[in-house]
Amino acid sequence: MALLDTRTARILLTACLFAFGLWFLYLARQTLFAFLFAIFFAYLMEPAVSRLERLLRGRGRAIAVIYALLVLGLGMFGSFVGPRIAREAGRLGDSLPVLLERISSGDIAQQLAQEHGLSSTTQTLLKKFLVQHKEDITRLAQREGLRAAGVAKKAWIVLLVPLLAIFFLKDGGAFGRVVLSVVQSRPQKEFLQGVLADMNQMLAHFIRAQLTLAGLSLVVYLSFLGAARVPYALVLGTAGGVLEFIPVVGPLVAALIILSVAVLMSYPHWALLLLFLAAWRVVQDYVVSPRVMGKSMELHPLAAIFGVMAGGEIGGVLGVYLSIPVMATLRIVWRRGRLYVEKKRFGPLNEYAFPGEIHPRR
Repeated sequence: MALLDTRTARILLTACLFAFGLWFLYLARQTLFAFLFAIFFAYLMEPAVSRLERLLRGRGRAIAVIYALLVLGLGMFGSFVGPRIAREAGRLGDSLPVLLERISSGDIAQQLAQEHGLSSTTQTLLKKFLVQHKEDITRLAQREGLRAAGVAKKAWIVLLVPLLAIFFLKDGGAFGRVVLSVVQSRPQKEFLQGVLADMNQMLAHFIRAQLTLAGLSLVVYLSFLGAARVPYALVLGTAGGVLEFIPVVGPLVAALIILSVAVLMSYPHWALLLLFLAAWRVVQDYVVSPRVMGKSMELHPLAAIFGVMAGGEIGGVLGVYLSIPVMATLRIVWRRGRLYVEKKRFGPLNEYAFPGEIHPRR
């Protein structure tokens, strides 16, 4: 008697191929991230390209015009705002080593006590704590500096992403047809078509919603920090808007950076700044974000937290950013898989067999 029948051998072979594919994707994750961000960028540009394509009667010409306008806009932004941001960032960078030395030596405790009316006992305890943890503070600063340097090394992705996105904008439909042509079985093809349709809707909505949330945060941060005369308002406001792109972790890191810089730079109205950061987080998370995101990214908080933590372990900052759409994609595959299994067991089902899920636009 054979040790393995044909069906078992086929299942084991499929499992091995799937495991090998996951292993290969993990090894090539840096390149994969570049392609994924190119897809996101293509989704962001798609509405403008599609509208212009009808006017110019050519998709290639529409893409060229959109990219020319994008380069022109970035050039104008760099000419008018870039130098100011660079000057503020330079001054902040120059002050960080001195500030770190004052923190690790405990001298900052006296300054904080004078500015915020701390008692002598509190000042002594704070200074003692900082001196005792001097090595830990230094190691933490070095580790965060190395992380920042690692992120800076990946800046090549910023240049590569728009170039790769051109191919997705031009031939995205053809790529989808190639993927569908691999599957011959009609039920499996319907399953794959449903997954691709749901993913297309989810990713398009996610990218545009993230851009909207980040742009709104950028305007609010710059307006408030500038009006309140917070030190390095332009740099901190820009950082807050950019970090809004990173789900869950980004806004918290932005708030911590803004508040820490304000306190350490002797900003007197830090309590008002703390109140603003807390109020804006509540407004953004419970008023603005649900209306902008809608139901296309419905994920349980535990699933979102798990995705963010796992993404950070696998791919760092880029992995954190990609974690939410990846978790949403797994949810789509799970839903479509349920439909596929039920259809095989009980016959055709409509799209509304499982209420409360994402449905592709007709």
